Formats: sequence, C-alpha cells, structure tokens
Amino acid sequence: MSGRTPAARRTVLKGAALAGAAGLGVAACSTDSKLGRAVSPTPTEPVHLGAADAIPVGGAKLYREERLIVSCPAEGEYKAFSAQCTHGGCVLDKIVGNEGNCPCHGSRFDITTGKALVGPATVPLPEVQIKAEGGKLVAGPDA
Repeated sequence: MSGRTPAARRTVLKGAALAGAAGLGVAACSTDSKLGRAVSPTPTEPVHLGAADAIPVGGAKLYREERLIVSCPAEGEYKAFSAQCTHGGCVLDKIVGNEGNCPCHGSRFDITTGKALVGPATVPLPEVQIKAEGGKLVAGPDA
C-alpha cells in the first residue's frame, strides 16, 4: 500500500501544478491584466511633444516614450490617444496605415478614433487632450 501513496501524491501535485499554470496563462491574457500597464495610461501633467508640423495632415506620429499617438486629420487639428494597449498594457510599437499596432498580443487600434479594430483588445484607447501652442504640441490635462 505504501508503494501507491507516493504515486497518488505525485499525481495530485502534478495536477495542481498544471491547474495553477493554466490559471496563470488565463490571467496573463485577460482584459484585467496589469502586465506592463502604467498606473495611469494618460498623462497626469502637460507633455510637450515638439513641433506641430512634425505630423503631416492626414498622418500620425507615435510618441512611444510618452505613451501617446497623435494624428492630424486636418490643417491645425490634432487628436491624441494613449498609446498603451487596453488589453495587456503594452505600448504600441508602430503605425501601419491608419492603425496602431500592439506588439504583445496583436491588437490594432484606429489612430483617428482610438477604436479597437483587432483583438484581443475590445476597449478603445483613451483620448488625451491636445493643443498646438506657438507651433508646438502640448498633450495632457489643461491642454
């Protein structure tokens, strides 16, 4: 009988370990994941982004270090969104056409509206206030 006990214990422990690992995998890809997520996905203070004319009309620019994406739909008009994926918190890595790409799980966002286009993200990117002041862009609160 003692020959069976270690095998049974091993089986139970192995099953518990696999169940725990499976749970971690689900948690890492859930929409509530905090993986890589900053405390606040949008600026809490004004952020100076440089020359407004660095963004062509109809184009956009990714400010990766500032975690912002800015588009210029018309002359003198700017729209800004957080560049932090709403799924896992990774910072978008590039703009392809009119889409911002998340390198972690493949989510894609419309850079003109912030809308999630391809999952796993389903929540849009948060909009950020932005203004052109003296030919320079300033994003964040009171912008």
